[in-house]
Amino acid sequence: MPVKVSVVIPVYNPGPYVEDCIASLLRQSLPPDEYEVIFVDDGSTDETPARLDALAAAHPGLIQVIHQENSGWSGKPRNVGIAAAKGEFVMFVDNDDYLGDEALERMYDYGVANGADVVVGKMAGKGRGVPVELFRRNHPHATVENAPLIDSLTPHKMIRREFLDRIDLRFPEGRRRLEDHVFITEAYLRADNVSVLSDYVCYYHIKRDDAANAGFQRFDPVAYFKNLCEALDIVDRYTEPGPVRDRLHRRWLRVEMVERMRGRRLLGWPADYRKELFDAMRGVVVERFGPGVAAGMQPTQQVVAALIAADRYADVEAFAEWEASVVPKAVPESLTWQDGTLRIAFTAEYVSRGTPLLFPADGVRRPLDVSDALAWVAADTVARFGEARVDLLLRERSSAARYFQPVEFTRERIEDGDAVRLVLKAKATVDPTAVAGDGVWDAFVRVRLGGWTKECRLGPAPQDARRAPYAAVVGGRVVLPHWNEPNAGLSLDIDRASTRLGPGGLSPDAVSVSGGRLRAALPLYVAGETEVLLRVGSGDAKVDGPGTLYADGSGARLEAAVPAGRLKGGAAWKVAISPRTTAPRFLALPFALRSGIGGVRVVRKESPGVLRPLRRSVGRTVRKAAGALRNRRA
Repeated sequence: MPVKVSVVIPVYNPGPYVEDCIASLLRQSLPPDEYEVIFVDDGSTDETPARLDALAAAHPGLIQVIHQENSGWSGKPRNVGIAAAKGEFVMFVDNDDYLGDEALERMYDYGVANGADVVVGKMAGKGRGVPVELFRRNHPHATVENAPLIDSLTPHKMIRREFLDRIDLRFPEGRRRLEDHVFITEAYLRADNVSVLSDYVCYYHIKRDDAANAGFQRFDPVAYFKNLCEALDIVDRYTEPGPVRDRLHRRWLRVEMVERMRGRRLLGWPADYRKELFDAMRGVVVERFGPGVAAGMQPTQQVVAALIAADRYADVEAFAEWEASVVPKAVPESLTWQDGTLRIAFTAEYVSRGTPLLFPADGVRRPLDVSDALAWVAADTVARFGEARVDLLLRERSSAARYFQPVEFTRERIEDGDAVRLVLKAKATVDPTAVAGDGVWDAFVRVRLGGWTKECRLGPAPQDARRAPYAAVVGGRVVLPHWNEPNAGLSLDIDRASTRLGPGGLSPDAVSVSGGRLRAALPLYVAGETEVLLRVGSGDAKVDGPGTLYADGSGARLEAAVPAGRLKGGAAWKVAISPRTTAPRFLALPFALRSGIGGVRVVRKESPGVLRPLRRSVGRTVRKAAGALRNRRA
């Protein structure tokens, strides 16, 4: 069978951090005879070489290990891996990251279907930043002009081997930075097609607990920005002067220079290193970037770029201290279930030290004036308010995978004395059946307003609106909205059932057992009649049976058969339901059943380990059971 994908991993002293990478490579859905894994050990001095040799011996034909003397950086090991690769495509992975289980299969199929030379798979960052806008949707035919490809310059792509050989594309070698920028930029600009796969997380970019990732190390600014200019040279070689070149250059000015001089990121470095960075980048800003580059950035970025070019370091620090206080705030207004979806209404705006930012009511766009940068930013933000937008993203807590949710929003100017607040009012729709997998999903709001694009948690809700909406059984999934402590941000527990249905909406008359049937009015949302699996359990003993949920006013009605004869007397039997019969995920209900001489009675679960009778319904149940028992004895 021809090899479809060769996975190349440069390795240098990863220690235990390589284990997740190894495990993900062995879990791939692509058949083992259709891909190969090439570890290139770049002179590791820890236990890794022996670990990899043992792995290769255990998986002959799938895994090979190449050992070499230390080369100083990742370029040469990747090139050695390319030379050894037999696959139609080459996938580059770092030794402390890992792949989604279906990454190779999905990326390969997507690349073949779209005739791509380069396939960019959706990334999730665990402690590391990854592109967001690039993965808003799939781009089967992406270019640097119609998609923000330039936002993703890490090497973690799948690239057609024939394309690499045809244009003789290899990584720069030696002890240097940004070799991946040079390589990926040329790949984007010379590929016949680039395809971006955004509906599945293919690559998990990990920050190590020891912060030993190469990208987190302090670097020599002079050497760094010299290497950066090599990436700019690639852009200049394959583009003409004009808007496209300016847009591409803007990525390096924005990410590698301006963003290093902003807010907490700048202030987190020692004072002497900040100035060293500033001095090293200033020459590049002046010499390499034309006026059209900075002009396309957000207003606050334009300010910082202009201050760098003007050699005004003290003003850069002062602006950073002010910006460090500016954060978005998103306040939920309502959460309701409707037509099988969760509707979330919220407002979003920027605040400074907890107080809403105020802007001039008559803001207009004027040429940049760094002599009064704050006033210019405020006026320009008002003038650009028509471009502001807000998004809701769900972020899976364990994997950091993020997905945009549909949002409709309006822009509102709220008068506050002689000034205005700029507020975005939004309504988001979350369809649980479309959420990509089980887990706890935290809600984040992404606000683009004036000079900022930042994210925050959705919440906290006002105290009078703190109660989350009902849990739901929708489309075969169990969904539990709740407010997290201590910050009361909104989260959705989807098919994990890590919490139980609360007893707050359960009245004494809500649950009854009679004639072998359980009936319960539950604070639960269902879109329509839903078949469920009822589980009654005590210790290791479990009894399952069919049940049905019916929409009933604002809640749901559960009806199910109770196999009373199989419930051992005296024990409290917990009750749970699941909309699945295969691999069920159960939602615990806030009551239990107890079987005795008088039959089955219901006890209410107030808190873990605390049970008390549901007085009126239990009384009726016991009286009916006792009467039936007397009649049988008679």
